[in-house]
Amino acid sequence: IQTSAMFSELQKCPRNVLVCERSSFMNEKSRHDKHVSQHYFNYKVSARRYGCDGGVSGVEETGGWGWMGALTALCVLCDPGRFYALSYKTRIDQDDVVALLPLLILSVVKDTYEQLGLEGRPSQYYRVPLGLQVHGPGSKRYDRVLWALREKVPLKTDFLMACHMGTEAWSLPPCLSRYPWKELQASVDTQTLRDLPCPVLHGDDLRGETACEPHAFLEWLGAVAFVICSENEATSFLSTYECPEPRTLVDQAVLCTVTGLLLPEDIHSLLEELRRYFDQPKSSSWLSLVVHGFADSPISWGMAEHGFHKGGENFYSFVLFKNQDYWLHMGTGANDGCPP
Repeated sequence: IQTSAMFSELQKCPRNVLVCERSSFMNEKSRHDKHVSQHYFNYKVSARRYGCDGGVSGVEETGGWGWMGALTALCVLCDPGRFYALSYKTRIDQDDVVALLPLLILSVVKDTYEQLGLEGRPSQYYRVPLGLQVHGPGSKRYDRVLWALREKVPLKTDFLMACHMGTEAWSLPPCLSRYPWKELQASVDTQTLRDLPCPVLHGDDLRGETACEPHAFLEWLGAVAFVICSENEATSFLSTYECPEPRTLVDQAVLCTVTGLLLPEDIHSLLEELRRYFDQPKSSSWLSLVVHGFADSPISWGMAEHGFHKGGENFYSFVLFKNQDYWLHMGTGANDGCPP
């Protein structure tokens, strides 16, 4: 039975924002490096090869969780070192959330804000409209934040931490020796899918008449990741799904997923490795890379505020083509601004 209440609920579905770009890695004005470097906190990356066997080179070596410890926000702010840190198991719309880039970002509830006695700025999206950004030491504001975190509200939470091991400029804080912490490893999962319906893509045709519509393509990527059947057989189910047109059937595809605290530097390295994959004589004409940000990160791209609402989505997807063209899809949920 269909009722007006049912349609009313459907109309309440939150909006989402999807930005699509087409360019070439060989183009001097390509912005792919900028987009990757400004998406700081990533928890999952999936690389996929279609119509071929073997693994996805470079994925297994991609980053990891790094370290986890019950630290104070004061520790990650005042100890020397250059690393990423994100409070763990805190909810962006209900709890105090701390992030370090090493720029410190505090997103706190109303009571905490009033106890800190700091000057913040109203947030456009959060249920509790508060936020604070603190730059490096030496300024009066920095000293006042140190005082507030030491004397007023010593915020303490579990942190996920990671540093880029490829350069000496990155290091973990000495305060780790004073707190319980442990090293965590990334999880890697590889699946081989056979007889997979797959869209036919052309690098120069992102939105043309023969192109796969971006939302439909991303929906297909998600269906593949969760091994959802796309044969669209007539059954008793209320809804069915099928691969977008135009499509073809590939003998097999390989999906490799890494879950961990993945830094932009890790994604850069993986992207370069995937580009070299096309040098192989039997490579497919295209492959894909999907990167998901933490749902409860206080930011999405750059310093853009990130909200949760219902799903906390913030992700981007590359489709790489043999001629070094690429598509880039960047998506956020209802409480976020437009990706850059």
